Amino acid sequence: MEPSPTHRASFSIGNEAESKRVVDVLTEIFFEGDAAVAAFERPDGQWDVTLHFAEAPDQGLLRELVATSAGNEIAATLVFDTVEAKDWVRASLEDLVPVPAGRFVVHGSHDRDRVAPNKLRIEIEAALAFGTGHHGTTRGCLLLLDHVLKCARPRRVLDLGTGTGVLAIAAAKALHRAVLASDIDPPSVRVAAENATLNETGNHVRVIRATGFAAPDFGKAGPFDLVLANILANPLRLLATPMARHLAPGARVILSGLLTHQAPAVIAAYRARGLVPVRHLRIEGWSSLLLRKVG
Repeated sequence: MEPSPTHRASFSIGNEAESKRVVDVLTEIFFEGDAAVAAFERPDGQWDVTLHFAEAPDQGLLRELVATSAGNEIAATLVFDTVEAKDWVRASLEDLVPVPAGRFVVHGSHDRDRVAPNKLRIEIEAALAFGTGHHGTTRGCLLLLDHVLKCARPRRVLDLGTGTGVLAIAAAKALHRAVLASDIDPPSVRVAAENATLNETGNHVRVIRATGFAAPDFGKAGPFDLVLANILANPLRLLATPMARHLAPGARVILSGLLTHQAPAVIAAYRARGLVPVRHLRIEGWSSLLLRKVG
């Protein structure tokens, strides 16, 4: 039986910075699996942004979302069509080149031979650029993790809101120690576990479904010396108190998923719980923070 065609929406935008900003916004709006969002440069310097959907999208709503993120003039040029189902994920992924972040390189299966042997390779296949290392928040977390590992060897590590599992896999590969990974979304739990196995870290990475710090697994695995949480600004603020309770003295926390203008409020929430900022990376409009628990 032939696969059903998937639905595509596309538009062009002026430059790389604008396309990345719009892709970041649209990626945040759609849950993983709902849409694949990608941007590619054209020979004339313009950038084509495409969204692929398994089900026909609400065209009016999507046009409003594009208008909000890119402006009414761009939204008016939005074009809808259909493509073969087997093509859209492959097309999105094969144009994603390996992403270096310190000692780590995130890549797809099609780029295995392009990664230097002295790098820690993380192979991730996902329908969205978010979670493959191409999103500024993922790169920021990996760069901060690389920075931490130059001066510390954390023993108890947590990846909160693991998504594709890329951060848990990176920590497990670098430390050769157990890493607890959690996510609220059942498909993400499954994908993260599969990716851990693919990257030969399945014996180190344990993935659980959990909301916040509610599961008893956190108490058993902690207190944590290192927490990685690439989520969103508001959930990160709400998690400040329970996270502080699960940290060992001197623990380090890497936070991301927040726009740069949201960083001060997140920093303030954690400072009030005894965590002070150590480093602040800004990548493509997104902030990644390294905090240290005092005492």
